[in-house]
Amino acid sequence: MIVFWSPNSKNNPLYPQEYAVGSAADCKDPLCCRADSRPPKWRRWEAGFWGTYSKCDLPLRTVENLLENAARDGPWDWVYWTGDIPAHNIWSQTRKQQLSELTVISRLIHKYLGPHVTVYPAIGNHESTPVNSFPPPFVHGNRSMSWLYDTMAEEWSAWLPEQALKTLRYGGFYTEEIQPGLRLVSLNMNFCARENFWLMVNSTDPANQLQWLVHILQDSENKGEKVHIIGHIPPGLCLSSWSWNYYHILNRYENTISGQFFGHTHLDEFQMFYDESTMSRPLGVAFIAPSATTYINLNPGFRVYYVDGNYKGSSRFVLDHETYILNLTTANRSPGAPNTPEQNPIWTLLYRATEAYGLTSLFPSDYDGLMRTFINDDRSFQKFWYYRHKGHVSELCNETCKTTMLCFLHSGRYDELEQCDLLNGFKGEMARAARKTLC
Repeated sequence: MIVFWSPNSKNNPLYPQEYAVGSAADCKDPLCCRADSRPPKWRRWEAGFWGTYSKCDLPLRTVENLLENAARDGPWDWVYWTGDIPAHNIWSQTRKQQLSELTVISRLIHKYLGPHVTVYPAIGNHESTPVNSFPPPFVHGNRSMSWLYDTMAEEWSAWLPEQALKTLRYGGFYTEEIQPGLRLVSLNMNFCARENFWLMVNSTDPANQLQWLVHILQDSENKGEKVHIIGHIPPGLCLSSWSWNYYHILNRYENTISGQFFGHTHLDEFQMFYDESTMSRPLGVAFIAPSATTYINLNPGFRVYYVDGNYKGSSRFVLDHETYILNLTTANRSPGAPNTPEQNPIWTLLYRATEAYGLTSLFPSDYDGLMRTFINDDRSFQKFWYYRHKGHVSELCNETCKTTMLCFLHSGRYDELEQCDLLNGFKGEMARAARKTLC
């Protein structure tokens, strides 16, 4: 079974002139490669045709090219899409623009993947404006989220049934049966985000989403279903109270939850979950897939998951995954004409997890063993560091950097990240850096 994954589109479809080929990629603004960026100082800092290694998002053509190539490489059983559609020009966004971009990207996905592939979306922190602003459902009127959720329900109605659309309109989350024996839960992780100031009203369980999740998991346990959870922000980067409660839930339903899939960081990484009694027995992995956007200094990428198949008694675990990238160095320069971009750039396989790390499967115990390998074998860790940046990294990760990274991978619960931080003498700086919002 193959699952295609493509989080963090990050583009501006209705305003394609905002990504401008030849514009400055080294501007002082939070986002470069735009029509209003000042001219570059050197030619090598110009925005490329397919994208740019800098603090830039993608032109729409690259997103379409990704979808076109992904569709050609199918067929896919289904798609997990973990959100973040708009670009990083957060200072100039409007509701009208956000909705237009949601519509354009949703319809492009439907166009290229076709009517026979079901897409299961999750909501990113950039879908709202102001960015990160997601009031709980008890907030009504102009400040409510109905302007966004209603449009999502309309655009995603081809993929989701009415019952799922009902909870989507209510709080941006839903559940749906993918196949007999496998259920999908899409969480609105903005209700755990530190940057969402609305959580000052209720940071424990806004919208009663976690309580709803427990009911879904209990029902699935009773039925013998396995559950995949998708969302945008990884649980280990959430508010401490929310993260703690989610960790409790995952421990209680470890035999039901067979996969967790997130995005947000733009990087190719993961976070571990352990039993709460000893914090030593691995029981879950949160897969954090790479982004399509180049922000910051990355190749565009997407991931394919191989999942235990549709048969009675299937574990529904991820057995393997592959990451594909568009190498911008080659895509922006044709071999015969260095100043001319490739007309049909090739998305190439960066790595396959089992082959890259010498694993037979990707169960939680395998990832726990991989963590120990990273500690004892720096060569393996540096390989991970290279893959983490989608094949575009300028320096090795040594000493403090490596300790920070290993703490992050180990910490599916935020207080574990803080504890690792303090034990290593970083005085909270590492935890603050890890939770810094990229997108």
